[in-house]
Amino acid sequence: MNELYIFLLFILTGISIGILFDIFRILRKSFKTLDFITYIQDFLFWVFAGTILLYSIFSFNNGELRGYIFIGVIFGVFLYMLIFSKYFIKASVTIIRILKKIIYTPIKFILNIIIRYFIKPLSKIGIKIGNSTKDFFTKIKAKYKINIKNKKKYKFSNKI
Repeated sequence: MNELYIFLLFILTGISIGILFDIFRILRKSFKTLDFITYIQDFLFWVFAGTILLYSIFSFNNGELRGYIFIGVIFGVFLYMLIFSKYFIKASVTIIRILKKIIYTPIKFILNIIIRYFIKPLSKIGIKIGNSTKDFFTKIKAKYKINIKNKKKYKFSNKI
């Protein structure tokens, strides 16, 4: 009976490792990162997964290694991936997209005001703005998809 209890605990450990794996997948899906950062994330995943597994082995089984422990972890990861993973990822990515919109909308609004009321008037009265400043605001406009249709309306694209 004790082995069955430990087996179930290691199934839960496998599920927690699957959730950790999905967290890193969600970060990659939601935020574009450099390859170097991806390598760091991979390393951190394995450190965290190893820590979870070692903690579980020492806490639940007094550091004794048994075959059913690893079978339980593998079964837990596969169970999580087959049943829960797609729902967890879909919900998390949706929440992150909503948060991005909430955060990016004020940023777009402020940048639009800066461009419309400070940068454009300065260039109209003959004050030259350095290419680096123009390039900076052009990149910001492109990144946040700011569209200035006419002088009276602000139009932001819906995509983030």
